[in-house]
Amino acid sequence: MTIGIRAPNQIAPGIFDRERIIAKAGFNRWHVPPAALCIHLCIGMAYGFSVFWKPLEGVLVGADGKALPSCSEGATTFSEKAAGTAKALFATDCNWSQFDLGWMYTFFFVMLGVSAAIWGAWLERAGPRRAGTVAAICWSGGLLISALGVYLHQLWLLWLGSGIIGGIGLGLGYISPVSTLIKWFPDRRGMATGMAIMGFGGGAMIGSPLATFLMNQFKTPADPGVAATFVALAVIYAVFMGLGASGYRLPPDGWKPEGWKPPDTSNAMITSKHVHLKNAHKTPQFWLLWTVLCMNVSACIGIIGAASPMLQETFGGMLASAPELGYLDVQKDPALLASAAAVGAGFVGLISLFNIFGRFAWATSSDKLGRKLTYCIFFVLGGALYVLASVAADWKAMALFVAAICIIASMYGGGFATIPAYLADVFGTQFVGAIHGRLLTAWSTAGIVGPVIVNYLHDTRAASGIPPDKIYGEIFYILAGLLVIGFIANLLVRPVNPKWHMSDTEVAAERAKLSHSASTPSGTGSFGIGKGGLDLKGIGLWLLVGLPLAWGVWNTVARALTLF
Repeated sequence: MTIGIRAPNQIAPGIFDRERIIAKAGFNRWHVPPAALCIHLCIGMAYGFSVFWKPLEGVLVGADGKALPSCSEGATTFSEKAAGTAKALFATDCNWSQFDLGWMYTFFFVMLGVSAAIWGAWLERAGPRRAGTVAAICWSGGLLISALGVYLHQLWLLWLGSGIIGGIGLGLGYISPVSTLIKWFPDRRGMATGMAIMGFGGGAMIGSPLATFLMNQFKTPADPGVAATFVALAVIYAVFMGLGASGYRLPPDGWKPEGWKPPDTSNAMITSKHVHLKNAHKTPQFWLLWTVLCMNVSACIGIIGAASPMLQETFGGMLASAPELGYLDVQKDPALLASAAAVGAGFVGLISLFNIFGRFAWATSSDKLGRKLTYCIFFVLGGALYVLASVAADWKAMALFVAAICIIASMYGGGFATIPAYLADVFGTQFVGAIHGRLLTAWSTAGIVGPVIVNYLHDTRAASGIPPDKIYGEIFYILAGLLVIGFIANLLVRPVNPKWHMSDTEVAAERAKLSHSASTPSGTGSFGIGKGGLDLKGIGLWLLVGLPLAWGVWNTVARALTLF
């Protein structure tokens, strides 16, 4: 190990500079995952933003105390709804519809992929602390702008604040820990990324009940309390994300866990070389993995988004202890409808649990199974489960149907958590964060493709007179077809052609660009870093993220119990 001495005329690194967060001897690598979870548990609230839709739809009331109609009231065609949304952007005399507000959800995931692709390379240069801080500013700042939008009743401010600016925060916050954790855990790549990305799936479990609680505290007869809730959440998330960003550390160049040996080079799917960011998208492997992620997400996200109505339409009165009644009959009885809706909400909660813990379980398993085999399981098992779900719907076997969809949800989450490690295996770790950022455009694409397939087929089949309990059978087979495409793409993944590998000199030059300080340790070995297990500080950090997550799980389990 060699340690250089900073020249007197060198400027000390700032608190956000990359070289400021190079770990020193005695640092425990297990302190880094809680920092990543601090950020992911906050931005994961994007999944739970629909909790604001109903309160925002009735924010304007007339003299009679009743909610004013929406700007698209009476619209039946897409063009009429679009015209109503265009009016709603600036109008202050009509309410917003779910169609108007739902575009924020679309902006979230489109901007997540776009921002991750655009600023992924900057993140690698700037380091995770600076990127995490910018993510906190964008996410919390977007909520403050949205609060102003609610106060002024300007829909465009909500789109701009949470949808676009917040979406940029989503992208930077999502990818900021990926390459960091992969570098800290070369021996457990899947487990490391699974821990962080599990937090993104769990954010809504904490954020949704928290937002509901805050709205109940702030609401008045004339105000649903959404604006004040946005402000409160902005402060809470700024604190937690700031703590997460400050907790990031990077290992010195050449660091490796004490006693760990790199994987056997006979496993051709795990490279010890690196592919430059500028060349990654030129390889067929990048686009095959792009297709793998896109198909896995497309086949699942539409169903997850329609989970509650799907269960109610398919099983009707069975959800309200009246199996002889169909979905349309249940809709006519408020008591039965409320009972069925409660079971539907429990189903959504159960899917959330499988989505979250699937991220950790599948990604961790991939360390043993291998990334390619893990995705083969996703596609083969997922296709079979969609067929099973279709059969279970025909048989009215609700337990079998619920089990099939929940396992599919676990593989949806597992796909997100496994793909960063897959990329590191194929392209190396030098630019994995930036490459992952570009690959997330597959998520943006799937976020449009999946829901469009499910919602379009649902509406057209319903309009053609197909009974509600028969609507989803054919849709499941189409989604299984998407998984077949993903399966083929995954089979075609091969090691990258050596012509794309960087030489040792090129890698050293890239690392030198990132290490502006001569005081950064270099060489090989553990440097006395990463030793030890769960120390007192680690216990505190894990409690900081573990207690809110446990609270969210408890709330979700309580809702899911209505299924039984």
